[in-house]
Amino acid sequence: MSTDLPLLFALHGSEDYAARVAQRLGLGLAAHEEREFEDGEHKSRALEPVEGRKAVVFHALHGDDRHSANDKLCRLLFFCAALKDAGARRVQVVAPYLCYARKDRRTKFQDPIVTRYVAALLESCGVDRLTTLEVHNIAAFDNAFRVPSHNIEAAALFAAHFAPLVGAAEVVAVSPDAGGAKRAEQFRQELEARIGHPVGSAFMEKYRSDDRISGSLLVGEVRGKVAIVVDDLISTGGTLLRAGQACQAAGATRLFAAAAHGLFTGGTELLDSPVFERIVICDSVPPFRLPAELAARRLEILDSTAAVAARLAGEYRLAPMAELPA
Repeated sequence: MSTDLPLLFALHGSEDYAARVAQRLGLGLAAHEEREFEDGEHKSRALEPVEGRKAVVFHALHGDDRHSANDKLCRLLFFCAALKDAGARRVQVVAPYLCYARKDRRTKFQDPIVTRYVAALLESCGVDRLTTLEVHNIAAFDNAFRVPSHNIEAAALFAAHFAPLVGAAEVVAVSPDAGGAKRAEQFRQELEARIGHPVGSAFMEKYRSDDRISGSLLVGEVRGKVAIVVDDLISTGGTLLRAGQACQAAGATRLFAAAAHGLFTGGTELLDSPVFERIVICDSVPPFRLPAELAARRLEILDSTAAVAARLAGEYRLAPMAELPA
């Protein structure tokens, strides 16, 4: 194998996602080992020579049933530092889900800005470049990192999915709060370009104090239209459900929800509700917290690996991407 090609590593829990990206690039995953010790400490190391090579490390930084987000972040930091200690020329992290991206500003006295601290940790361990999918706040993300960082937006994926579903119907893109209006606008423009007729916009009023959410005003016309509520992630699902119920009360004829990351930390209330015909997420976080039958019946999971592979292909001047088998 040419030493100009990057070595692709996938830490435990991210192997499936990374393997699909690698297959699209016509590459394999490089070998490494991860060991856990009795006292809870761990060790990870590459099993292939990395000196003078470029390395790409895949790890989605969401907590799961095996490791917390903190565990995964620590393992990623140590592995990247080990690659640099072994002489890797460049280390790039691909984190389909970036932890602590929501804690990007001070909302209370002496609050931490954890997004910036995560950036500093990654940089201090030798990470030269970061790629992630649909961060919570793109301005905060851009300002936090001093190394090159790239956010892959989900708007094009969602537009490609919904275009054949809505056809010639009147459609409105809805943000569940004013802060997500730019994200909904990107989706609106992408969908409008695909279906060839105007797509409207609307947003919900929302105020948060600790865990309490208030505000009920829906700004924009949804009556008689297909409403697609777009957000960056689903945590408890309360924000999306609240927006969907407001659109339903305002006369929307059909309702869909779309969010890049499905965490589903609040149980099944969102999926149990009949408000949305279908809930669309990306594959950055497997829906492991949900019953498998319910997830299969209520969720559409979009493959984001083509977008990640296209980004890496451009950065490393790789051959055209391969299609995954159906």
